Amino acid sequence: MKRTTILIADDETEIADLIAIHLGNEGYQTIKVSDGEAAIRAVQTQSIDLAILDIMMPKLDGHEVTRLIREKYALPIIFLSAKTSDMDKITGLIIGADDYMTKPFNPMELVARVKAQLRRSSMLLGQQPQGVNPVLESGGLKIDTDKRTVLVFGRNVDLTPKEFDILHLLASHPNKVFSADNIFHQVWGETYYEGGNTVMVHIRTLRKKLGEDKDQFIKTVWGVGYKFNG
Repeated sequence: MKRTTILIADDETEIADLIAIHLGNEGYQTIKVSDGEAAIRAVQTQSIDLAILDIMMPKLDGHEVTRLIREKYALPIIFLSAKTSDMDKITGLIIGADDYMTKPFNPMELVARVKAQLRRSSMLLGQQPQGVNPVLESGGLKIDTDKRTVLVFGRNVDLTPKEFDILHLLASHPNKVFSADNIFHQVWGETYYEGGNTVMVHIRTLRKKLGEDKDQFIKTVWGVGYKFNG
């Protein structure tokens, strides 16, 4: 059986070694790199199940590494950074990270978050329950949950993993209104008091990608949240 492989990208050797020890104790295989270019090469050449990225790295920072990974891969990404402001966290989540931890950190909490992200990833990649149609179609929108692709009137739309998950959540419950905090909790799998702001930005970029009419597929229910409008 293939061991779960986790990429650790951090130019602080002591931190990378500490993380590797704790993850190794849980049975995970780790790959350590010290700069952004090496992180990209690792993702391209090896089977990586999750990446832990420092933001301030040589050659390519964590933000740029995440953008490049997100062009082709949907693996979970956890930012580990000395940047502690709420805006730093929101920026990291918007760029494409699945979780954000600040330094100094509790290694056991990081391990718990790794397990949570791997669990969510496994659920998203798992087979659909028998009898459930993996393709959702409505009003010119086609969502393939197996291939994780989206078409709008036959046009392919490139979405980040979180944008796809938000759209799929709403489209799967066309008559339900979700608050921004509820969306954040279900898509990111945790509660964060600035989560609503993160969702608002994701909704804005998602609408731009889906088409010019901002309410064509995602309708704002003022004072409540969002619903699918296909």
